[in-house]
Parts: sequence; C-alpha cells; structure tokens
Amino acid sequence: MSKAPISKTEQRQASVIDFMQFFNDRVRVYPKAVHGPARNFKWFVLIGCLSLYYILPWIRWDRGPDFPNQAVLLDLPDRRFYFAWLELWPQDIYILAALLIFAAFFLFLISSVAGRVWCGYTCPQTVWTDLFMLIERRIEGDRNERMKRDQGPPTLGRTARKLAKHAAWVFVAFWTGGAWIMYFVDAPTVTVEFWTGEASSAVYFFTGLFTLTTYLLAGWAREQVCTYMCPWPRFQSAMLDEHTLTVTYQKWRGEPRGHGKRDEGQTGLGNCVDCSACVQACPTGIDIRDGIQLECINCGLCVDACNEIMDRTHQPKWLITWDTLARQDAKAKGMPAGVRFLRPRTVIYAVLLVLVAAGGAAGMMFRPHQEIFVQHDRAPLFVVEANGAIRNGYNVVISNKTQIPAAFVLTLGGLDGATMRLAENGTAPARTIRLKVPADEIGTFRVLVYAPALPAGKGSMPLPFTIDGVSDGKRTVYKSVFIGPG
Repeated sequence: MSKAPISKTEQRQASVIDFMQFFNDRVRVYPKAVHGPARNFKWFVLIGCLSLYYILPWIRWDRGPDFPNQAVLLDLPDRRFYFAWLELWPQDIYILAALLIFAAFFLFLISSVAGRVWCGYTCPQTVWTDLFMLIERRIEGDRNERMKRDQGPPTLGRTARKLAKHAAWVFVAFWTGGAWIMYFVDAPTVTVEFWTGEASSAVYFFTGLFTLTTYLLAGWAREQVCTYMCPWPRFQSAMLDEHTLTVTYQKWRGEPRGHGKRDEGQTGLGNCVDCSACVQACPTGIDIRDGIQLECINCGLCVDACNEIMDRTHQPKWLITWDTLARQDAKAKGMPAGVRFLRPRTVIYAVLLVLVAAGGAAGMMFRPHQEIFVQHDRAPLFVVEANGAIRNGYNVVISNKTQIPAAFVLTLGGLDGATMRLAENGTAPARTIRLKVPADEIGTFRVLVYAPALPAGKGSMPLPFTIDGVSDGKRTVYKSVFIGPG
C-alpha cells in the first residue's frame, strides 16, 4: 500500500517542530573516566601544552642592554614581535601571513591523513576542558556520582563540592589569563606590578576578560564550543575521504549487538555487547557506532572504553579503532587492504606546505635590515623661490632594523642640478646628506629639495632617493617625484 500524501498543513507543522528543536534544553554530557593509550597520550599532550604555555614567557633571551630579554614577546607599544633571535617589525607582516598559511595547510594535511586530531588533542579548548574535567572528577567524583548528585535534592555536601569545583576552575582560569598577558609585557615585571597594584588598567582588564572566557568555555560550554561555536567541524568534511584515518566502529564485527556474554559456541550476535561505554566516555556525548559525525573530535577515548569491555568479556580488542572507511569495507568483505597516506589531496597539501615554508624562509633570510620611505608634501606641492628655483618638501623615513646605531648617506638621483638640505639646520644644499638612526629605531627627517626650472611642458620629474649604509654598504632606493609649475 502506498502512503497517503502529506498535506501542506502537516508539512508546516513538521517544519515548526524541526525549528523548535534548536531551542531544546541542552542535554548535559557526563564523560566517564577511562584508561588506555588514547587517554595516556592525551595526558601527555595536555601536560606538554600547558607547560609550554605557562613556562614560555619566563624564558630569557639576551639581546643587549637596551632590548627586552624575554624570549617570546609581542611588544605592542613599540610594535615589535620578538621570538628568540628573530625580531619582526610591522613591515614584516608578510612573514606572519606565510606562517598562518603554513599552519592552515599543515592542518589540512593532518586532517586529510588522520582526521580531527588537532581538535582531539592540541586545541586549547580541548586542553583546558580536559583539565577542568579532571578537577571536576577529583572533587565531585566520576560520572555516576556526579549524575546521582545532580539528579538528587540539594544537600550541604553537594553545595560544598560545587563551590570547591568552581573555585578551582576560577583559580585555573585566572592563571590562564594572567599567563596570556605575559606574552605582551615582560613577565617578571608585570607579575610584580600586578600584585602591588601598579599594573596598567589594560593588564587588569584583559586578565579578567581571559579569566572569564576560560571559565565559561572550558567549565560551562565545553562540547558546545566544538559543536556550535567552532567553524572547523563545518568544513572538515572537505578534508576527509574514505582513506582518512579516523576513529571507526567496526560494524561488520560488532553487529548485531546485544547484551550478555559471548561463549565460544554462541552464534547470532556480534562483539558489541551494547553497554554504551563508548557513549559514556565521549566528551561530546555521541555514539561512534552511528558513524563519523560532526561532533566527533577524534580523541579516541571511546577506543579505550571499548577495549576495557572487550577485556572483561574475553573478546578481541579494538572493536572501535583507528582505521579508514576503505579498509573497513575491505575487511567486511574479507579482503586485505592497506592505508594509503599518499593520495592526490595529501600530495597537493604537502607540496603547498613545502612551497609556503620555502617562501617564508626565503622572506626571513632576505628581508632588508634598512628601509626608506619618502612622503611628498601635499600642500603646497611646490614653492617657487625668489631666484626662480623650485623647492619641494619631503618627509624621509629610514628604518634601522639592526641592534646597533647606523649611519646612512642619503643621495639624490635622476634630476640634474637638484640639491637638498635638512629643514632643521641651515647647511648649504648638497647632493648627499649623512644621517644617523639609533638602533632598532625609525628616523624621520624633514628634507627640502631644490631644482632649477623643469623642462617645458613637464609638471613632474622622477626623483629617486637612495640610502647607503656606511658600515655595510647596502643600498636601498625609493622612487619619488619632483613637482613643478609645468
């Protein structure tokens, strides 16, 4: 019998029901503690990431008496970024762009090979959420204890545990925000100023802001950040294919699932005992047996949980494992299959990664240590002197990116008979001027250029400015123009 057609009224009602599901209350996830290789590796990564985050601002790097000695420092007031021996200026933004592009292609490559391992292990949201859940288990107990307390009536003990947990969360969040501030100002200095009340209002504001966001995102939002706030799950499917190594349920081996022991002579049931241990261990609360899902962060905790059950029921482990869909299809058909790491998409990502890395490295190696920028006066464009000569005004900006004071020779070129002088002194005009710029500074000079009348019909002429380093002889040219009444 064919089904009766659905009326427009029923269609509208179904649409309203689907829309209202977006406003359902959040189903709280109570992840269960598990033990195994995935959990151990997550602890190892967590300790490494947190240690690096908290220790890095305290590492010192000697750059000289007049320079900051913090190894990693984003100095916003002076517009400098220090990373060990490397010092980047705002003009070096292309190096930062290359670094971000490199990170993007690296993430694409890793995702195409091993799925969302970034999300499962090294994402800051994952790292701090793991830490907050560890604190929660230590104070309130494991999954069943927490669920029982939350579903029961309020008690003094429950309230005390909740207060202790949130106090510990705020403490961790505070040190998270405080450590982040240390990447922008000298760590020892700002620590003393913070506790003596001498730090700036910006330091206190951003410490409070990062404390609040860490507390809310890692303590309260948790899996909601991964599912709804983070854009990466939305387009990760473009990076994955049937040869991507992901957390996979071996359906051909586990189905049909059912409760009870598996005796040697028993038939009709697969290895899955339908205990839901994988669901209880999942930090996002999904069932991996339903296949690859948007919420899965590829952490592998369900693998550890399932292996424990397989040991108890005396069955082969790795019912849930890391594998590819292609290999699972082949195994279901009894055919051998391998893992293909070299595929068109991985090769393309790897080649792009190498090209971006090479371009960024070349940019860092050949970036200039001296730069010149010349800005012509806008008003007036020119001045006609009493003797008939034409005068143009310029602001000459010279960047000295070295850590020692530098002297430069500024030379005019191109325009015959042109001379120049500094506006600040009354020296006679000449074709060259000697200028000094302090170490790691920008020198700005007001320069007046004089030239005889321009050729008939010429309103402007090219006027290159050249600087030559006195110590190293390096030359940099900036092409400007000289404007006249023509």
